Amino acid sequence: MNKLWLIVQREYLTRVRKMSFILGTLLAPMGLVVYILVIVGLSKYSGGEEIRVAVVDEAKMLKNLPDEKGIRFLPAGEKTLEQLIAETKEKKIDGVLRVPPLTNLNSKNHSIFFYAEKKLAPEKSSKIEKLIEKRVREFKIESAGFDKKSLEGLETEIAIDPESLDGSEDHQSKLTAGVGIGLGFIMAFIMFFMIIMYGNLIMRSVMEEKTSRIVEVMMSSVRPFQLMLGKIIGAGGVGLTQVICWAVLSTAVMFFLPMLVDVDPEAMNEAARTGASQIDPEEAQSMVTKIWAEVSRQNWWYIIGAVIIYFLGGFFIYASLFAAIGSAMSDDMGEGQALTLPVMIPLILSFYIVSMAGIRNPDSGLMVFASIFPLSSPIAMPFRLAFDPPWWQVALSLAVLVASSFFFVWLAGRIYRVGILLYGKKVTLKEIGKWMFYKG
Repeated sequence: MNKLWLIVQREYLTRVRKMSFILGTLLAPMGLVVYILVIVGLSKYSGGEEIRVAVVDEAKMLKNLPDEKGIRFLPAGEKTLEQLIAETKEKKIDGVLRVPPLTNLNSKNHSIFFYAEKKLAPEKSSKIEKLIEKRVREFKIESAGFDKKSLEGLETEIAIDPESLDGSEDHQSKLTAGVGIGLGFIMAFIMFFMIIMYGNLIMRSVMEEKTSRIVEVMMSSVRPFQLMLGKIIGAGGVGLTQVICWAVLSTAVMFFLPMLVDVDPEAMNEAARTGASQIDPEEAQSMVTKIWAEVSRQNWWYIIGAVIIYFLGGFFIYASLFAAIGSAMSDDMGEGQALTLPVMIPLILSFYIVSMAGIRNPDSGLMVFASIFPLSSPIAMPFRLAFDPPWWQVALSLAVLVASSFFFVWLAGRIYRVGILLYGKKVTLKEIGKWMFYKG
């Protein structure tokens, strides 16, 4: 046990003292700042200079079009289409928009024409189309003699609100499914990311010690299984330390980020004015309150405890497999790609199952199988925990996962003891399979 602790301590301290670890830990939050600043800058980018468009409304359907961001609409007045096209050629305006009259009020398609030397940008084209669609709809309503408010009153939004059979107040709301999917998908993504990151860290660590032949000296005093297990625990501690540092630094970055981002008050007021007609502030506040109540309603002690167990189980399974692959690899990284593919496939399939089948129905037969099968349960079951699956499924899944963790660590140890001392030979999956049954 003392030797195992020394290996864990050596693996951990060696990694965290490296300059690459320190720089990676510090620069990742800085990368988050740069990413956010780029996104903010792109959101403020207007997409080019403002264009001036003359509008020829042949049927007087549009009235005065309001200017859009990057588009200024000019009424044609008494000018003909030919005169406006000539002005476009002379660079006085950027283009001419001709809107022909409707031949039939019941027609669902109507073409408008744009004359310009330069092709209209897709974003500006989409803005013009949506604006014209809205004005033509209003023209059709007025021409048909309908009342606009009465037509809007015909639209009814239907929402299913689940009720309990016993009449108790503690039941699911209509937001339960949405909140559950959101929480479940976040947990599944975190598990997927952390298992891949930690597993590759262990594989590279084993490869480095094998190629540098440091492992030969270490194995003179410790057993191969102890060495592998110590590297798994030590590398896991390194990854966990880095994640904690990222979480703390990212929180600090998000706190000070508003001081770095220049917020335009006029733009905020404009966004508030344009959004006021679409979003009811009281309704938005009520929705936020309901979502927060649904999030608070989750049994977080149960979910967090189970997620930790699933992470540890999944980490030991995949980390042991990555360690076994690292022991069988030489310094040829191309060889490693073929060996890591069989390990990565179950992990990737698990994430796809959650992303597709899980979102549609978390209690489907495929999701139940994925949440019990040990190679997919570390990702599938944390997703289902927000939907309160039957207790027996969770218990069975945990039992299978724990047993499988011990089995895979034992199996990886048998591969590790042979592969770690094998040099100068290209290893195949068939040969790795034979190593599992070697005696001694």
